Amino acid sequence: MRHLLSAADLDRTQITEIFDLAEEMSLVQGRPVKKLPALRGRTVVNLFFEDSTRTRSSFEIAGKWLSADVINISAKGSSVSKGESLRDTVLTVAAMGVDALVIRHHASGAPWQASHWIDAHVLNAGDGTHEHPTQALLDGFTIRRHLRRSAPDLVDFEGKTVAIVGDITHSRVARSNVLLLSTLGAQVTLVAPPTLLPPGVDSWPVLACTDLDEVLPHADIVMMLRVQRERMSGGYFPTPREYTIGYGLTRPRLEAMKSGAAICHPGPMNRGLEISADAADAANSLILDQVAAGVSVRMSVLYELLGGAE
Repeated sequence: MRHLLSAADLDRTQITEIFDLAEEMSLVQGRPVKKLPALRGRTVVNLFFEDSTRTRSSFEIAGKWLSADVINISAKGSSVSKGESLRDTVLTVAAMGVDALVIRHHASGAPWQASHWIDAHVLNAGDGTHEHPTQALLDGFTIRRHLRRSAPDLVDFEGKTVAIVGDITHSRVARSNVLLLSTLGAQVTLVAPPTLLPPGVDSWPVLACTDLDEVLPHADIVMMLRVQRERMSGGYFPTPREYTIGYGLTRPRLEAMKSGAAICHPGPMNRGLEISADAADAANSLILDQVAAGVSVRMSVLYELLGGAE
């Protein structure tokens, strides 16, 4: 694997290998000394043009626990704020001899473009409304762990239904999860108001629905998405209250979920909008498990890219 730009870059075997390695990497989290020498001498730069807490922190921790030298660069504190272009920034950083570049950018396709400019490995940490492949990997890893509690020999997601609910139009997480979960054999159902279902969704390998209450009792996993108000110009739904009534995971809907079903959310959460406090903190919530999985999965991805012989 040269780069990780899209969940579509991975087949079922590669996804399973990343998950299996992430299981081993997760053991590091329980050690008093959280260090492996696997990437000693390697340099990883996190180049973030958008704000981030979970993704940036977990990539930094993942690199450091693998003994790589990790450098964080944000747009606000770099020459980007002085007008430097993406191309010049990427070329400047790469010229310093880095081995991998983790990029988050507001423009869809920016990491793909960067991979054509430099020789270093490029990882997409979220590009516009396009994709976020490592988020989909950690979501899939968390779901597999949950499903294996009742089926220890489970290999893929055949026969399982994952409902992805909310702001599909602006969600790069939804797009990557559709690709990855479908590759693993899950039936993915997208649930959203008609205004938040993207054009062309009929061609996706999913079922699209506008009635959450119809889907909820049949879903093995319910993944709630953040309403991305910073990407909206208005008019997608009348009021926040009406959105919550129609598409929020409220206490009554929590009780209507299928027995054994679990709740996911990529974060950050708008509590009281797309998810209630009862649902976010419920016993069947995997939200904090997703956060923990982010480190081990990104350790696995970094090792897959940088750990082998060139």
